[in-house]
Amino acid sequence: MSATTTDLDIGISGMTCASCVGRVEKALSRLPGVTSVSVNLATERARVAFAGDPDPRAVAEAIETVGFEPQRQDFDLTVGGMTCASCVARVEKALLRVPGVESAAVNLATERAHVTAYAGTVDAARLAEAVEMTGFTAASVSATESAAAEDPAQDRNRRDLHHVLIAAALSAPLVLGMAGDLLGLNLMLPPWAQFLLATPVQFWLGWRFYRAGFMAARAGSGNMDLLVALGTSAAWGLSVYTMLTAHPGHTPHLYFEASAVLITFVLLGKWLEARAKGRTAAAIRALMQLRPDTARVRRDGVEVDLPIAQVRVGDRVAVRPGERIPVDGRVVEGAGSVDESMLTGESLPVEKAPGSRVTGGSINVDGLLLVETVAVGAETMLAKIVRMVEGAQASKAPIQRLVDKVAAVFVPVVLGIAAATLVGWWIGTGNAETAIITAVSVLVIACPCALGLATPTAIMVGTGAAARHGILIKDAEALEHAHAITAVAFDKTGTLTEGKPRVTDLVPADGVDDEKLLRLAAALQTGSEHPLARAVRDRAAEQGVAAPAPEGFKALAGRGVSAGVEGRALLLGSKRLIAENGLSDAVLEARAAALESAGRTLSWLAETAPERRVLGLVAFGDTVKESARAAVRSLKAQGVETVMVTGDGAGAARAVAADLGIDRVFAEVLPDGKADVVATLKAEGKVVGMVGDGINDAPALAAADVGIAMATGTDVAMHTAGVTLMRGDPALVAGSIDVSRRTYSKIRQGLFWAFIYNLVGIPLAASGLLSPVLAGAAMALSSVSVVLNALSLRGWKP
Repeated sequence: MSATTTDLDIGISGMTCASCVGRVEKALSRLPGVTSVSVNLATERARVAFAGDPDPRAVAEAIETVGFEPQRQDFDLTVGGMTCASCVARVEKALLRVPGVESAAVNLATERAHVTAYAGTVDAARLAEAVEMTGFTAASVSATESAAAEDPAQDRNRRDLHHVLIAAALSAPLVLGMAGDLLGLNLMLPPWAQFLLATPVQFWLGWRFYRAGFMAARAGSGNMDLLVALGTSAAWGLSVYTMLTAHPGHTPHLYFEASAVLITFVLLGKWLEARAKGRTAAAIRALMQLRPDTARVRRDGVEVDLPIAQVRVGDRVAVRPGERIPVDGRVVEGAGSVDESMLTGESLPVEKAPGSRVTGGSINVDGLLLVETVAVGAETMLAKIVRMVEGAQASKAPIQRLVDKVAAVFVPVVLGIAAATLVGWWIGTGNAETAIITAVSVLVIACPCALGLATPTAIMVGTGAAARHGILIKDAEALEHAHAITAVAFDKTGTLTEGKPRVTDLVPADGVDDEKLLRLAAALQTGSEHPLARAVRDRAAEQGVAAPAPEGFKALAGRGVSAGVEGRALLLGSKRLIAENGLSDAVLEARAAALESAGRTLSWLAETAPERRVLGLVAFGDTVKESARAAVRSLKAQGVETVMVTGDGAGAARAVAADLGIDRVFAEVLPDGKADVVATLKAEGKVVGMVGDGINDAPALAAADVGIAMATGTDVAMHTAGVTLMRGDPALVAGSIDVSRRTYSKIRQGLFWAFIYNLVGIPLAASGLLSPVLAGAAMALSSVSVVLNALSLRGWKP
């Protein structure tokens, strides 16, 4: 007997041999329903046949169980038609139900969905189909398309404005009649005229509410549109009923003006909200517009203008004064200053000369530069910045997940309150008309829109403002954690100091001279790229000292190096390394203490064979960054404890810390010990931000509540950190915390007002103290006010 099977393809990372393949196949074959498994080492993919519906999550977990990583793929979709937090929840649920999807985050403000799925299990078309099944529109979007996303939004805004104006024109005579009635003037139109004016507003201009509300109801959910459609339909239907059943010669009490004006207000609110939301994405558009469309490429001595997409790595691009640099590259000819303020926030132009790196999007202020291209397209720094900012804006803050849970039950609860209001007023007053109108007020004042907009709009504006000043925030979680930081731990070299040490003192032991000490030290440092090694080689080159070739060079992590030189077994490194080998020198110890108290970093040179003795000291000095003191002062003003974590000797570390005003020092810390220091601080109850720039800082950056990396450092540090500072200015650390606190404050303000508005408004409406028109205006105002409050962050400066 043969059974129908369904195949599932999934990518796997980390397999290196046939043994790995066997482990994966064995793990997958044990899953329930699996009939066959085939793992291909070359393609790094597995094909799993299920006797029924495949279970991608179980497959991924089985792969992880045996020590490998299921490959993941990210998708971005534009989602149209969402109006409130309930819509967001529906779209996320629909996406998460697609087999293979691991996570989905939908942003109401950007109308974007970011989906992470197991590679090979799903495609963008399948995801879009799942969204459209819930009643919304969806389309795949690429990074390059996102820049052009403004035009459709502008078209939609124009259409919405036309609808608002038409609705206002049709509603105006109805409002005039109502106002005249209040003033004792008979300006009220005949019932049939009111019907003719209100009906197009209800069913043409208000059709969007019926469509979206029906889709929500069909999906077993509810949203703002459903409430508006039910409320206005009740007012319009009651008016039609009283008009048709009125006795001849008697003027019935109609509510056409209530339904029409209410829809007009809601349309106006949605239009204002859309305009404000569009401004929240201004930071991304500003970044995308930095890149020129063409580049002047010099080929065979002739300069030709080419579309940026046709420029290749290695091409030489000529940039004239005043022009934007179109590619990431290295200056090979010419010199001048370059304005990088839009990328790094640094207001002063930076001087560039042959050999200097330049970044696409910056402006060549003066001088003619010839730049050799080193990165194009998605690999440029500008593209990476845009991706990071987009990723942060698309991510969902932890607080938003709580809001989503509230929003999911909000509409059903409101419907229940409206039903109770209807029944209560009907029984209490015996007047069905009053009961219906009061219930309509309850339906239209309840607004889940503000709940859905409070968090994403604040995050969009906050991350955009931070990016303009050189602070890149990876995701909303990092932003939310950063506001609570109570302690900041700094790596010393390259973070608080320039990271360009120089040799300041050579202290030879008895029987050794300066030249010999420098020659042996330079020989040991021949194979190292450590900044201290470069400083030794530079000093040797300055003094014309030739370093012999070392033998058996070995790096000793966090301690130093060892090698054989001229028949001697030598060590060069920290005092810990010398002590571990049982060596010491009392005379040098005293000199070392004096140098360390002056802030010098020391390397000890020792011989372990044929003799065992200390040969001398090499002292290094590194300039403290100008902004480091201001950074520490700013953090203290914010109530944040400052900590230094360094592998340097305790004396040198304490001297620098005292100079800068840093509260605590952890010295002589090995690279793998920095994460332990972070753990110690966290164990004291502190929320820790770790600032670093090197590969050795990566574990500590990952261990901290928020890792903050200098973009002037290594890629590893930047990938690990939640926040990247685009220029090596430690003062931006305080700026990161400040923008996080202000953004989080905006989130709390938005949520507070959204909740308070509903907590106050719904009881007032249920008590009959709010007319439907007033309730509709208040509802529209709530969303607009939340977005405008978030937009006030746009002017933030560090």
